[in-house]
Amino acid sequence: MTPDTIALLLTYNGAPFAGFARQPDRKTVQGQIESALSTVLRREVRTVGAGRTDSGVHALGQVMSFDLEEGEKPDLFALRRSVDVLSGDGIGVYEVRRVRPGFSARFDAVRRTYRYRIFQGSAASIFCDPYVWQIPKHLDVASMEKAADYFVGEHDFRSFCVTNTALELEKKSLSTSREILALTLFPEEHFGERCLTVEVVGNAFLHSMVRTLVGTLVEVGVGHHEPAWAGEVLRARDRAAAGPTAPAQGLTFYKVEYPPHFLDSERARG
Repeated sequence: MTPDTIALLLTYNGAPFAGFARQPDRKTVQGQIESALSTVLRREVRTVGAGRTDSGVHALGQVMSFDLEEGEKPDLFALRRSVDVLSGDGIGVYEVRRVRPGFSARFDAVRRTYRYRIFQGSAASIFCDPYVWQIPKHLDVASMEKAADYFVGEHDFRSFCVTNTALELEKKSLSTSREILALTLFPEEHFGERCLTVEVVGNAFLHSMVRTLVGTLVEVGVGHHEPAWAGEVLRARDRAAAGPTAPAQGLTFYKVEYPPHFLDSERARG
């Protein structure tokens, strides 16, 4: 009989962590969760995450999965409470689900959504500031939207990937092409402050791709380039051609989507 698979749904403040993925001798979200699970289940546990986030990047809808061993039948409510407490400050495990055996939070995902918040002004509130990129200059949102249109669809996004990562992918004969399903800009209130939110929806993303897309759009928004420059950056396939990498604190891994019924199962919510 195939052992069950467990999915964890969690949120976290990325500021105290050196990113999502486990790293030796560094505090990471995956490392904290795996340590908590290992304590509760009294064995080593290795998890799979729906998406890796860089140091300082937040998540509202991260999903992680791991397989139970034969004979393990944990109480889901007790498991959620224990992992939520043991994972420490900055991480909230709000739901645990028993899903179909073999489910992978990473490989079964079909859509991932990121949101990036920009505050236009010189005095963001103390509550808003840790979650936005504060830009004192006026942004031409209409021009940014025109530039964003160049990115929608399937393209080679090498210009928007960390150079070392792009080189590693090329060595392994892996593609830097990705598909952006939607890229929209809209006003949003965050902690009482009016922000500009950039929402990016895609099947998968390269290392720092979303933050570099946002940095490139902002270059258009402040008037350094015309919207058509975005197309030139894509065609260049060179990180040096794109705009700066937007600061980590403005980015939130917003949600992950799976095929219908993939997460329909017994669940325990907080």
